[in-house]
Amino acid sequence: MTETTPETSGPVIEPRHFRETLGHYPTGVAAITAVTEEHGPIGMIVGSFTSVSLNPPLVAFMPQKTSGTFELLRAADSFCVNVLSADQEQLCRRFAAGGVDKFAGIGWQAAPSGAPVLDDVVAWIDCTYESIVEAGDHYIVLGRVGAVDVVKPALPLLFFQGGYGRFSLPSLVAGADPDLIHSIRLAEFARDQIEAVADELGAECSVMAPVGEDSVFVALASRAAVPSNVSLGFHVPLVPPLGSVFISNLGSVAINAWLSRIPQADEETQATYVAQLERVRERGYSLSLRGPHSDWEMFTAARDYSSPDRLPEHERRFRTLIREQAHLYEPDINPDGTYDLHSVVVPVQGPMGIVQIALRLANTPRQASGHDVLQWIERLQEAARVVAERLSVPQPTALLADA
Repeated sequence: MTETTPETSGPVIEPRHFRETLGHYPTGVAAITAVTEEHGPIGMIVGSFTSVSLNPPLVAFMPQKTSGTFELLRAADSFCVNVLSADQEQLCRRFAAGGVDKFAGIGWQAAPSGAPVLDDVVAWIDCTYESIVEAGDHYIVLGRVGAVDVVKPALPLLFFQGGYGRFSLPSLVAGADPDLIHSIRLAEFARDQIEAVADELGAECSVMAPVGEDSVFVALASRAAVPSNVSLGFHVPLVPPLGSVFISNLGSVAINAWLSRIPQADEETQATYVAQLERVRERGYSLSLRGPHSDWEMFTAARDYSSPDRLPEHERRFRTLIREQAHLYEPDINPDGTYDLHSVVVPVQGPMGIVQIALRLANTPRQASGHDVLQWIERLQEAARVVAERLSVPQPTALLADA
C-alpha cells in the first residue's frame, strides 16, 4: 500500500454552496467494513464508492481525513464494500452514528479476506488496499478487488439532497423486481447503439424489456424534431398485438397466456393475432403504422397506465385503444409505397436464444417511402446484432454497470 500527497490549488468555492450543488447528484450508499486484531469488526458509511477499472479490478471510496473510523480501518489488511439496499436505511444510520457498537445484533459473514459481509446487502466487494492518496480534505482509497458477489438483487439505497431514498423513475416505484433491475443493466450494453441510430435517422430509439405482464422502457435516446411522448419507466401491457417480439419464439403455453389477456376475443380476432405473431417470427421484427388516435391520446393513456396509482378504468382505456389499432400491426411494406410509421421493434437475442430486451424505433419522419422504412428496419436489426454479440460474452456481475 502506497501513500502520496499531491499539491493542491484552485479557486475558492464556498463549501456550503459546493455541497448543496453536488447534492443534486444522487450517490449510492455503501458500508465499508474490516476486522482488526485490536478493535474487532468496524465499519463506516460512505457515499463516494465507485468502480475504477475492470483490468485489473479496482474500486475506490473517499473518506474524510478527519474520520476516526477510517483511521481504524486502514490498520486492517483488507476491507469489504457492502452495497446497501433501499430497505437498509436504519442500518445505514446506525453505521453512520458515533459512540455506538455498530455491530451489536448485526448479522454478518466473513468475506474471503475475513472482512465482514453484512446480512441482506445487495452486493459485496472484497478488497485489499492498493493505495491511499490525499485529495484536499479527503483521501482517495484505491482497492484491488479479490472477490465479489450479489447477495440480493434489489434497489440500492441512495443519498440525495441531504436525505436517503431509492431509485425511482415514473413507474419503477412498484418494487425491487429482479427482472427489472437486470433489464436496466442489460440496457447499458445497447446505449451507444440506440444513440447512434437516433442520431443517424433523426428519430427516437429505445430499449424495452419484458417485466411480468408488461414491457418497460429502460433506456431512451431521441434526436427527433418532435419531442418524445414516452419516458423511462413507461409500462406497456403485453397484450396482443403488443409485445409480439418477446412472445414469438416462446412455446404454446406462453403464447396462449398472451392471447388470453384480451378478454372476450372471438376466434377470428385470435386468429388474426396468431397470424401476426407468425409474421413477426418469420421476419424477425414487429412493425406498426400510425392510427386514428392522436399521439397525445395514446401518450396520456400510456401515462395513466404507467402510474403507480393506476385505476381499472385506465387499464381498460389503454387496452381499448390498442385493440382498435390492432389491424395496423405487421403490414407488408412495398418499397414504392408511402407509409406513416408508428414504430419498429427488433428483438435482441441473448444466450440460449432468449429475448430479454428489444430495440424500438419511433418518432420517424412522417409519410416516408417504403424504401426508407425498409432501410430503417435494416439499420435497427444491425444495431440489435451488435448488442446480441455483447450479451453473448460473460460479464463481471458486480461491475456490469461499467460496461
